[in-house]
Amino acid sequence: MTNEIAHPLVEFPDVSATTELVHISATQSGSVTVTMNRPAKKNAFEEGLISALSEAFDTLAGAEGVRVVFVRGAGGTFSAGADLDWMRAAIDRTEADNRADAMELAKMLKKLRDLPALTVALVEGAAFGGGAGLAAACDMAIATADARFSFSEVKLGLVPATISPYVIEAVGPRTARALFATAQVFDAAYAEKIGLVTQTVADVAGLRAAAHAVAAGMVACAPGAVEASKRLVDDVAGRLIDRDLMELTAHRIAAARVGDEGQEGVRAFLERRKPLWAE
Repeated sequence: MTNEIAHPLVEFPDVSATTELVHISATQSGSVTVTMNRPAKKNAFEEGLISALSEAFDTLAGAEGVRVVFVRGAGGTFSAGADLDWMRAAIDRTEADNRADAMELAKMLKKLRDLPALTVALVEGAAFGGGAGLAAACDMAIATADARFSFSEVKLGLVPATISPYVIEAVGPRTARALFATAQVFDAAYAEKIGLVTQTVADVAGLRAAAHAVAAGMVACAPGAVEASKRLVDDVAGRLIDRDLMELTAHRIAAARVGDEGQEGVRAFLERRKPLWAE
C-alpha cells in the first residue's frame, strides 16, 4: 500500500481537463496553475469558461499531491467580469433560466472554495465583477500594483449576488455595502487595505516571484493538515466561544496529534530532520 506521507505526489492533475478555455499546468512539487484562456475577451465569464473552470476544480479536488493551486488570466487581464454576449442573451431568458445560469457560477465558485489545497489568485489588469469574486473565493490573492477592481453590477441595474458570500467574507459587511452600492473602481493598494488582496507586488515579475515563494513554502506544509486547517476556519468562524466550540477544537487538535501527519511532523521536529512530505 502506498504511503501517502512518504510519497505525497502519487497522482498528478489530469491535464486532459485542459481545454481551449482553461489550461492546467503542474510541477513535480505539487504547484498547479489554472489559467483562464479568453485573452481576446479579457477572460470574461460565459457558460463555456464557467463550465471549464468547474471541470478543472473537480479534477483538482480529486488529485493527490497538489500543494497549491494558482488561478490567473491569460493576456495580462485576470477577468473583466461577465461577457457582453452572455449578458445580452440573459435579457431574453426567463427568471428560471437566469437562476439556473447563475447557479452554475455559484457552484464553480464553491468548488474553488472547497479545494483541499491552498488557493491563490494571481491578479493583473482588471478584476471586475465576477473576476473580483473569483479572487475573493481563493484563500489568498496576490495582485500587481496596477491591477484594478470593481463591483460594477449596479451600473447595469444588477447586483453582485452570486459572488457576495466570498466578497463579504473577505472585506466585511460595511465595506462590501460601499463597494457594491457605488461600483467604484479601486486599485490593488486599497484592495489590500480592505482584505480583498493579501499581497501587492510591483509588476508581473514580482507576481511570478511571489507565486514561487508561496509554492516553495507550501512544500513544508503537510497536505492533510492544510486541508484540515482550512475546514477549521469554516467551522469556527463566527461561532460563540462556548463549551461546544471548545470541545470541537480540542477534538481537532487531539485527532491531529495521533494522526499520521501529526506523528511524523512532531517526530521530525524533535529529531531535527525534515518530515517526509517535505523531502
